[in-house]
Amino acid sequence: MAKYKGIWPVAPVAFHDDGRVDDEGMRRILDCMIDQGVDGICILANYSEQFLISDAEREHLTRLSLDHVAGRVPVIVTISHFATPIVVERAKLARALGADMVMMMAPYHGATLRATPEQIFEQFASAGDAGIPIMVQDAPMAGTDLTVPLLVKMAREIEMVKLFKMESAGAAAKLRALIAEGGDAIEGPFDGEEGITLLADLDAGATGTMTSAMIPDQIKPILTAWEAGDRAGATAGYARILPAVNHENRQCGFRAAKAVMMEGGVIRSDFSRHPIAPLSDPTRAMLLDLVRPLDPVALNWGK
Repeated sequence: MAKYKGIWPVAPVAFHDDGRVDDEGMRRILDCMIDQGVDGICILANYSEQFLISDAEREHLTRLSLDHVAGRVPVIVTISHFATPIVVERAKLARALGADMVMMMAPYHGATLRATPEQIFEQFASAGDAGIPIMVQDAPMAGTDLTVPLLVKMAREIEMVKLFKMESAGAAAKLRALIAEGGDAIEGPFDGEEGITLLADLDAGATGTMTSAMIPDQIKPILTAWEAGDRAGATAGYARILPAVNHENRQCGFRAAKAVMMEGGVIRSDFSRHPIAPLSDPTRAMLLDLVRPLDPVALNWGK
């Protein structure tokens, strides 16, 4: 049995309409997620718009989130950065503030700066010295091919590398190979990408998923059914949520969760900082049309 399982969604960051971080909105987002029965929460990830916040805001949000969650569910803090000393500093801070885990991508910067496999291993090993469990995020954004042999080596030789969030193309095949080659060293095989390939990834051996915060209460029953051996129930649940998840993944991205939360009264604004454009009215309307029949908690929580 895998040590780590369930649904660990990414918390979006709440902004006021003028672009300032909305502390109260952030607390309401976290409470809404916990009320949906999530198994954990990830903060400061790509779906938290981490690339749109300052270092000072990043530390502020880490402290605010961990203080407000207060151990009600485990919290993962994303610490990705090209510079290894900054990654290590972020890992140490996350541990000092009481985070349960950190998540990081392979080091990259822009379109051309990439680390070698040796440098990737060294960065994860350095982060592991902070003494906090690490989730490896295999994401297309990093533009780096994290091969199965490299991931297995990291799992076996870096004590703190325990979980793997697979978001690269063909995630199911890679998960299956990772689990087969890594064995007990792979303590938490997860998928991502809002769960758009969830059924295939569960079939490949994934024990958890890191979705957005849009409808985790509607996705969790799929994992529960699958774990219970109810493939038909899981398949039916997946078919039910897939149109909304597909629209989120292909049309909206990280803007979807905040649009639903604003509609549901969780937050007052779904603002994203420039150069991110707001959702168009037709895209937003279709998103809400697809989500309403699911009757998710986020769409009603603040009303």
